[in-house]
Amino acid sequence: MTSLLELAADKESAEVTDWAARLGWVVGLLLFIALVYWLMREGWKWRGTLQGDLPELPTAPSDPGPARLELSGRYHGSTTAGQWLDRIVAHGLGTRSRVELTLTDAGLDVVRPGATDFFVPVAQLREARLDKGIAGKVLTEGGLLVVTWEHGGKLLDSGFRSDQAAEQTEWVEALNDMVGSPDDTNDKNSTTEGTAR
Repeated sequence: MTSLLELAADKESAEVTDWAARLGWVVGLLLFIALVYWLMREGWKWRGTLQGDLPELPTAPSDPGPARLELSGRYHGSTTAGQWLDRIVAHGLGTRSRVELTLTDAGLDVVRPGATDFFVPVAQLREARLDKGIAGKVLTEGGLLVVTWEHGGKLLDSGFRSDQAAEQTEWVEALNDMVGSPDDTNDKNSTTEGTAR
């Protein structure tokens, strides 16, 4: 009988949870997350201020003409041309969104529900290509339609992902035919040189 009493006395009671310490950790973690979010937001605003020299985005003309191609998908962002991580945030270009693209003889109409729409006149289009990443978004090789265009004396790359990925190749061909991309010019020059010889 004595041994049972000794065993009972030796048994340690379950440790009581220190709710004050646990609550302190949770509050600290929430404050840290809020601070990180605030710093990211301030960085975004600061980047927008640095890009303040970028003029307002052009809007579509009242009669752009019949559609040559149409595409539904996602807009993944715009960057300085050739620098896939240098995101442009001015005028809402940094906001990812759904997108409806329409290519006409007048240019490229970019309609973004919940974000700023814009229009790229054909004279400002430079080239199109398939790529795998833009503005920190990485997809499979050739999974992104990237359109290079000029705005305010600056070359920009804008990335789009079609809901029907197979149609992106058709867009690259149509855009490059429309603007006469450097690759097309080189092919024409080599053909001309071959004929001259």
